[in-house]
Amino acid sequence: MGKIFTVRLAADGKAVEIVDQTLLPNEVKFLSLDKSEDIFEAIALLRVRGAPSIGIAAGFGMYVLAGQIPDEDFDGFYKQLCKAGAYLESSRPTAVNLHHAVERMLSAARKCGDKNAAISALYEECNAIYDEDRAMCRAISENGLKLVKDGDGILTHCNAGALAASEYGTGLGTLLLGKELGYEFQVFSDETRPLLQGARLTSFELSRAGIDVTLICDNAASMLMKQGKINACFVGCDRVAANGDTANKIGTRSVAVNAKYHGIPFYVFCPSSTIDFNCRSGDDIVIEERSPEEIKTLFFEKPTALKDVKCFNPAFDVTDAELITAIITEKGICRYPYTESLADLFGK
Repeated sequence: MGKIFTVRLAADGKAVEIVDQTLLPNEVKFLSLDKSEDIFEAIALLRVRGAPSIGIAAGFGMYVLAGQIPDEDFDGFYKQLCKAGAYLESSRPTAVNLHHAVERMLSAARKCGDKNAAISALYEECNAIYDEDRAMCRAISENGLKLVKDGDGILTHCNAGALAASEYGTGLGTLLLGKELGYEFQVFSDETRPLLQGARLTSFELSRAGIDVTLICDNAASMLMKQGKINACFVGCDRVAANGDTANKIGTRSVAVNAKYHGIPFYVFCPSSTIDFNCRSGDDIVIEERSPEEIKTLFFEKPTALKDVKCFNPAFDVTDAELITAIITEKGICRYPYTESLADLFGK
């Protein structure tokens, strides 16, 4: 089975096209989004998800929405564009790529002073965001190959493959690229509660790519580590603080703690756009909380708990920098202490 695109601009430039990830793996359905409410809903409900993909969708979305603004006067046009950008940003507060993409698009338009010139600049900028992500994913994947060898057992958590980015992805990119280059990995994919993105998406992607993948319950990972079946842990992330603390799908911190105890490398893969040098530590990262129904009813024929049972459903947790063996970026590999290595690599 071949690759499927995650998010792209329609050929006529009038819509954002995505694969609806909420229906995977049982149905591959493509959606065409041309209204701000539909783009917002797609991001908020994780029809499109993964930090890079969200940023790409926002970039394309800003261009599509700019073409619908009736104001010919630039000031009025730009005011409406800012309003559209703020609306899209409010759909997911944790992923920094969303904010970066919106800011890049607004900056590109702001420099023009003319509506038609601004729309042309927005077209160039949204495509640049996409092209840059493709190049970053390839570079991250190549850097990751320096850390593993043929035949390794790899534990993954959540989904950080091509479905979460433009091509290859981040946390899964090394596995997908490695397969193309002849590497054989044995991958254990955490189901990743509460949205089961490891089960629905990671196992789907790896299976399509012909990679040996075994789906496991989240709480089976520690046992596999003890049995010596895991040589490294691969995860993506939605935000990296300046000190190296990383926010990723809930349960990532548990994987890191277990890996530390068993002496197994724990690797975080991220594009530079995910690093937020204005965020001092994980304590400053806003953690999104989602509907209790994602735990009790979403994937079940009948509720798994009584209606009046309270739920705590954070989408992310923060993995402490000292638990992370290395952070792999498109520019190179950083190691603890990250306040120094990240700053050195990115000139901060």
